[in-house]
Amino acid sequence: MRARRRAAGGGRASGSGLTVTARRIIRLNYGFQLLFNLLWWMPVFYAYQKAAGLSDGQIFGIQSIYYVAFCLFEIPTGLIADRIGTRNCLRAGAVVMTAANLAPVFSASYTGFLVHFLAIAAGRSLTSGAASAYLYDGLRAEKCDEHYLKAEGTARALGLAAKVVCWPLVGPLMAVAHAAPYVLSAVSAAGSLACAVALPRLAGAGGGTGGGTEKPAGGGRRGGAFLRDAGSALRCVASSRWLALVMVQGVAVFTLSRICQVNLFQPILLDHGIAEASHGGVLAAMTVAEAVASARPQWLSRRLTPVAWVSILSLALAGTLAAMTLGGPWVVVGLLCLFAAGTGFAYPIQRKLVNDAVPAHAPRATLLSIESIVDRAVCALAAVAAGAYLSAGHLDALLWHSALATAVLLGAFQLLLRSGVLHRDAAGAPAADGDDAGDADDAAGADRLTARGRRRTGT
Repeated sequence: MRARRRAAGGGRASGSGLTVTARRIIRLNYGFQLLFNLLWWMPVFYAYQKAAGLSDGQIFGIQSIYYVAFCLFEIPTGLIADRIGTRNCLRAGAVVMTAANLAPVFSASYTGFLVHFLAIAAGRSLTSGAASAYLYDGLRAEKCDEHYLKAEGTARALGLAAKVVCWPLVGPLMAVAHAAPYVLSAVSAAGSLACAVALPRLAGAGGGTGGGTEKPAGGGRRGGAFLRDAGSALRCVASSRWLALVMVQGVAVFTLSRICQVNLFQPILLDHGIAEASHGGVLAAMTVAEAVASARPQWLSRRLTPVAWVSILSLALAGTLAAMTLGGPWVVVGLLCLFAAGTGFAYPIQRKLVNDAVPAHAPRATLLSIESIVDRAVCALAAVAAGAYLSAGHLDALLWHSALATAVLLGAFQLLLRSGVLHRDAAGAPAADGDDAGDADDAAGADRLTARGRRRTGT
């Protein structure tokens, strides 16, 4: 009876180090992330739009509009998440995503696909920062924040595993019902709504931190609250060079992964003579590689800091892209799987770096939205460039130039990381709790700056 009362009151589950509430948060987050991101149409959307009569320019033009719209939607949705609560934001995003996936069913035209991707941008912007903020704040409220990295990585791995099972079925299902990928995507999004509805209200969250506690309506004062949150987030980024640099470093990983795995995946396979019927299987193999890596970021050596690993993985992704221009079909498939594994390792590490760099009591969801705005803004430019390269028949040049641009970005990042400016920024901040023990094992340069950046943000 005593053990049962402890469990009912949020006690630690035996052997796991997690409270009952924390376990519920993690499991429902797994379900939400899996179903919300289960886009059945992903392996075939390029060919699907080509069959509907759209040109390469129109297809990549829609993608560019999608990224720009995502940037614009991120501005209000991050603020909304910090005012109404991240849990409510996840629910709203699931509703919008369900409707978005049905748009091509009713109108398989340029307008229908444009509406589809604009609604996808709205739905994903509602959840992009809110999902991570809810999980991070939820585990922290339960004193289980040490489980965040594993929970984030496992959620991504489970979502990818579901895609491995589902994506090879897309071809046969389309033979039965041509619009099946979009209908099934809508059903999956509806399932994510059920998970979001079941998420618990977070204890101890409030004060505009985006912890998931619903805020009462403020009438005419809400606009002022939004502006205060936006100003607070911008001041936080401006005053913390470490947070800004960590955000910028993630641009390379995000842009390369999105452009390669979403926009260029099918053109690369078609250019190497791999038929459309095999695309689902290839994408499933890539997803297996990414899922395994996402679930095991701890496989990476601890001799290097997380910042160093993100830079190394970004360069590895760039090199893999360039190598795709040199091999045959089987080599390209292998390189695509290697590319996917690199993104799997990098994503949870980068996400934790940004969350750790956010100062206490800062509007977390708004700051994560700012990171998404930067990422999607670069993707919008990359999508326009990709469309121009493909229309001119210069796919190989696109891959090489993408690799070179990544190397230049990371070179500039390393110069800033090692500059005296960041030394002064870190040195001028007070240490958190006077804990300097972690510095003893750090190497010079970037590793030492990583530790100083953590002390600066109070994590």
